[in-house]
Amino acid sequence: MFSHAALNASLNGTSAILLACGYTAIRNGKMRIHKAFMISAVAVSLTFLVSYIVYHVRVGHVPFQGQGWIRPVYFTILISHTFLAVVIVPLVIITLRRAWLEKFDKHKLIARWTLPLWFYVSVTGVIVYILLYEVYPPRAG
Repeated sequence: MFSHAALNASLNGTSAILLACGYTAIRNGKMRIHKAFMISAVAVSLTFLVSYIVYHVRVGHVPFQGQGWIRPVYFTILISHTFLAVVIVPLVIITLRRAWLEKFDKHKLIARWTLPLWFYVSVTGVIVYILLYEVYPPRAG
């Protein structure tokens, strides 16, 4: 069965793929394709955010079960992911606004920061899911 947590990880992974495709498109001068990928990445990320909130309202906190050396690794990834997930929201909004207003010189300046941070948040979201639910699954209770 496909869990709600797996859905959230899939949305994060899809966002990362869309971001990579958008980056590739703009590097190849395909602005309309870039725009479509980036709007899709925003839509998928917003869907993730709503789904994530609904999940955690329903389920609450899920404790990490891993022990030993993996705990500091996991929590380092989780803390950086969580911090940057908060930081990325205003960066995405500013980046999108500059593109919408066709201020492409300013858009490009901030997008150089927004894209890699957003990509990191998306990929680490998948890693957190894998560690939390697949490698060290919660105890049945």
